[in-house]
Amino acid sequence: MSHLVRRRTALAGVPAVLLGLASTSAANAAPAAAPFPTKFSLPNGFQPEGIAIARGTAYFGSRADGDIYAASLRTGRGKVISQGPGTGSLGMKVDPFGRLFVAGAAGGNGRVIDTRTGEVLASYTFTTTTPTFVNDVILAKDGAYFTDSQRPVFYRVAGAKPETIPLTGDYQHLPGNNANGISLTPDGRALIMVQSSTGFLLRVDRRTGVARRIDLGAALMTNGDGLLLLGRTLYVVQNRLNKIAVLELNHTGTKGEVVGELTSPDFDVPTTVAAFGSRLYLPNARFTTSPTPTTEYWVTAVER
Repeated sequence: MSHLVRRRTALAGVPAVLLGLASTSAANAAPAAAPFPTKFSLPNGFQPEGIAIARGTAYFGSRADGDIYAASLRTGRGKVISQGPGTGSLGMKVDPFGRLFVAGAAGGNGRVIDTRTGEVLASYTFTTTTPTFVNDVILAKDGAYFTDSQRPVFYRVAGAKPETIPLTGDYQHLPGNNANGISLTPDGRALIMVQSSTGFLLRVDRRTGVARRIDLGAALMTNGDGLLLLGRTLYVVQNRLNKIAVLELNHTGTKGEVVGELTSPDFDVPTTVAAFGSRLYLPNARFTTSPTPTTEYWVTAVER
């Protein structure tokens, strides 16, 4: 137990400005050159959902058992680097120190994994109340923020003890999946969450939890899942629609416009997205296919 406490203390002591870098494009500068495949396989039966990329390596979490799989973007080959806890690993982000922050699904938790060794550096129990579904995570200057699709709250980790923040304002908790993918606003001052049950994008005050609907005109982010912000461009994965909506936001994230969409014949319910070079990489969760130990899963890359 003392070992875990020391690890958590180290996390709390990370300079805030460095923690925030993980939400930008630290791994995106290297070009995705011609030898890099635009499609590669994940282990059969893996049931992927989350993705994070750092220095040419992509990390994936399994909905089935929480295993973390690492694959080279150059070759597509990979291996499991960290055994899961038996509950799912969903959204994830990697920081500049090689630490992978993982949302723990129905386990109601999150954890931090050393990508070099696979060691669990810290584990956080957010709730023991059911239902819960900790779905995604973003790294900001003042900590890591996790969504819960089954509870009208989100969670902040900035030290050893996580904080639970109620969602209020324009947020209305509905049956089904609610707060799902999460990002920062372009100015970094607030959070953006997509509410899958309504298709709304919400700008959320990360201190108070007050949510305001982002003005997208008549557009809805139906089946909205993972989010990725690059500059003022927000990519919204619309999983069962097999496409990515491309939005341009204003600086504060209060207003946006749909300027395009991306798709691929290789999409089969993509869930989350990460960038490398000029490409976006997405795992295909195949929600419309009954999972078996031999079900095939793969990653699709598209030009952005």
